[in-house]
Amino acid sequence: MDLTQSTQKEKKARAKKMMLWFGIVSLLMAFAGWTSAYIVSSSREDWSRDLELPSSLYLSAFVILLSSITYVLAKRAIKLGNSKQCTSWLVATLVLGVLFIVLQFNGFSQMITLGQYFTGPSSNIKSSYIYVFVLAHVVHVVAGIISLLVVLFNQIKGKYTANEFLGLSLGATFWHFLDLLWIYLVLFMTFVR
Repeated sequence: MDLTQSTQKEKKARAKKMMLWFGIVSLLMAFAGWTSAYIVSSSREDWSRDLELPSSLYLSAFVILLSSITYVLAKRAIKLGNSKQCTSWLVATLVLGVLFIVLQFNGFSQMITLGQYFTGPSSNIKSSYIYVFVLAHVVHVVAGIISLLVVLFNQIKGKYTANEFLGLSLGATFWHFLDLLWIYLVLFMTFVR
């Protein structure tokens, strides 16, 4: 296949997809480094093996999984030419994304209530890692929400059709990545003690 023979539109779409995947791979590398450091640190004598994840973090995993489903439904709706339904599903995804962040900060409150701080004399290395994982992921979910707002704005303006929905598709790919990353992190922190 000769990629130079593509139309300008196909070349731009391919470039946008490639840039998204470069970003996703770099994020994967960062989280792989942090989870590797977590594993190495778990052999320290001051590692808190009995520290449990707050219930809000588990609930947030369910919420972000549900938000990926609503994003899939939005994409399916636009492919079927149902613009109003697509908009509704995108709004639902946005609401669930905001709820996810609220639950993350509620998880911090639960940790603080139990005396598990990010830093200071009453903190421990494991709780510090949990804060780092959650905060780093929240920052990327905020980026996902910003991209979702752009997608929603473009959808409301009528930019997407059954044949033209690249922006929506790219936003969905990033959102699904964030979903899978959070599921991985929750499972990792639950089972790697």
